[in-house]
Amino acid sequence: MQNTPRGLRLHIGIFGRRNVGKSQIINTLTNQDISIVSSVAGTTTDPVEKALELLPLGPVLFVDTAGIDDEGDLGEQRIKKTYKIFDRTDLAIIVSDNHGWNSFEWQLYEEFKKRELPVICVFNKTDLGKISDSELKNLEEAGLKPLLISAKYGDGVDRLRKTILELAPEEYINTPSIIGDLLPPGELAILVVPIDLEAPKGRLILPQVQTIRDILDNDSMTLVVKERELRDAINRLNHPPAIVVTDSQAFLKVSADVPKNIKLTSFSILFARFKGDLNEFVRGTLSIDSLKTGDKVLICESCSHHAIGDDIGRVKIPRWITQYTGTKLNFEHYSGHDFPDNLTDYKLIIHCGACMTNRREILSRIMLAKQAGVPITNYGLTIAYSLGIFERALEPFPMARYLYEQHKINK
Repeated sequence: MQNTPRGLRLHIGIFGRRNVGKSQIINTLTNQDISIVSSVAGTTTDPVEKALELLPLGPVLFVDTAGIDDEGDLGEQRIKKTYKIFDRTDLAIIVSDNHGWNSFEWQLYEEFKKRELPVICVFNKTDLGKISDSELKNLEEAGLKPLLISAKYGDGVDRLRKTILELAPEEYINTPSIIGDLLPPGELAILVVPIDLEAPKGRLILPQVQTIRDILDNDSMTLVVKERELRDAINRLNHPPAIVVTDSQAFLKVSADVPKNIKLTSFSILFARFKGDLNEFVRGTLSIDSLKTGDKVLICESCSHHAIGDDIGRVKIPRWITQYTGTKLNFEHYSGHDFPDNLTDYKLIIHCGACMTNRREILSRIMLAKQAGVPITNYGLTIAYSLGIFERALEPFPMARYLYEQHKINK
């Protein structure tokens, strides 16, 4: 479980003012000296992450952040980094001390409420002073259940662990399936895995590995082939596979080789559902038809990798969209956890499959895009639409396909 990708871990963010003991709490929770503990305010400058197993919940990622009351030019930059953590936080812990809650804590709480995140209210350093009954009552009336702890001495930390388990989002208790609900037990899925310049040497990429594991967990079978061997593999079977899943870049060849009676989709489209909102991404894809010359298109990758000559996000997708629309578009690229503030400048956002980040960050980006009135989609859906095989790629997903059929009727 220590090798669980960060994108599949419950992200627990620890927030609060400087010197309230956030770092001491994360060290006590993890039983390790992860963050530097000091009486000097502002010791934590950049977010500090620690992956571990929190039983019986499983793999989690604690994120220790800089104080939201930091000062000066550097302090402002640290606060901006802290706010970026909001977008990938699944469960927030707001920490104060014996000085109580003030506008900083309430501002955090309102932001998390807006994002519909579970929040744990913690008063640390109770060994140095008490919190008034009236303040505790006010917090309870706001829907919070304050926890009184002393991370330095370990008092109340077990209650904090228990509360984390109680408030963990349901999806981390009952993990959603990548493909298991599309593939009955005992049935076969063929996975098409091209081995090209972008494939990591000696291993498969993460979505492929996770899909294989999900199939096995579902008591189903899988056959893994390269695109050149696909047709021969199908012909050798006595019984057709229930579904074929391909790398999106091989969509055209695979679509030509897979009989029409066999369902077909891509890893990226599976992850559009697993990590985001497939139906919202489908709506976003349909806006490709509205793009005009000079429009700006934002392409986002959740990982930072060295771009090769024929990179999928920087070369192939811009080329395919340009060929489909027949217009000259302006493409801009962001990678990692960076996401622009000026979303209204763009006419479309195209996101990668998000295998390297968590679902909360993708849902946050979808929310920000909707607030800005900008359609958002992902790589696999964009490729299928641009290459004219969108309807077939959506066949395993009835609601998503219905949205597309309605679009064609109203077009």
